Amino acid sequence: MPRHSVAEKIQREIESHLLDGSWPMGTRLPPERKLAETLGVSRNSLRVAIYNLQTRGLLVSKWGSGIFVTDRLQAAITSPWRQLVVDHPDLRWDTLEFRRELEGATAHYAALRADKNDLKKIGNVIKCLINAYETGNKSEEHKADADFHEAIAEASHNSMFLYLHSNILIMLREHISLNLKVLEEASGKVTAQLRQQHLAVWEAIRKHQPEAARQAMLVHIDFTRSELARIEA
Repeated sequence: MPRHSVAEKIQREIESHLLDGSWPMGTRLPPERKLAETLGVSRNSLRVAIYNLQTRGLLVSKWGSGIFVTDRLQAAITSPWRQLVVDHPDLRWDTLEFRRELEGATAHYAALRADKNDLKKIGNVIKCLINAYETGNKSEEHKADADFHEAIAEASHNSMFLYLHSNILIMLREHISLNLKVLEEASGKVTAQLRQQHLAVWEAIRKHQPEAARQAMLVHIDFTRSELARIEA
C-alpha cells in the first residue's frame, strides 16, 4: 500500500477521535512511538498524517511538550452563538427547540447503545445531581444537570451527535444554568419535577428502552419550556 494511502487512513482515524469527543480540545496525543504501535503503522506515515492535520489547524505542536488538539472545531461553531445567547436571553426559545430535537435523539440512541462504562458514568452524574437537589447546592445542580445531558450524548455513540453536542457544550451549559436560575422558586415544586424527569430519562436508558428514553427527554424539555413561558407571562 502506498505511503500516502496509509497516511490518509491514519488521518481518518485521528479525525474520528476528534469528532467523537474521545480526544477533546487540549488533549495531548500519545507519544509518536506509542501511537504508531497502537495504529500498526510506521512513524513516517504517522508524521505525514499529523502534519496534514496541523496544516488544517486541528492539531498543534508545542516544542518540548508534544502534539495537542486545538479548539478549531469548537470555535468554528460556538463563537458566534455563545455571545448571542449571553446578550439575548430570548434566544432560549430557539435553543430549547434545538435541544428538544437533539437531546430526544441522543437519549433514544443512548438507550440503544450505552455500555457498562456509559451507564456507570451517567449513574455517577445522577448521584451528584440528586445530592445537589437534596443539599440545595445550586451551582452543583447546574453543573450536574449539564453533565447529565453531556454524558447521554456520549452514550449515544453517534459521531455527529457528539460533534454537535461537544461543539455547543459551552452554550448549552450557559443555557441550562440560565433556565435553572429562572425556574428557581421557594416551594421546591419545580425542582421536584425536574428531579423526577431526570430520573425517568435515566431509568429508560438504564433499562435500554429507547422510545421511553426519547419521550422522557421530550417531557423534560417541554416542561422547561412551559414553565419558562408561564414565569415570563
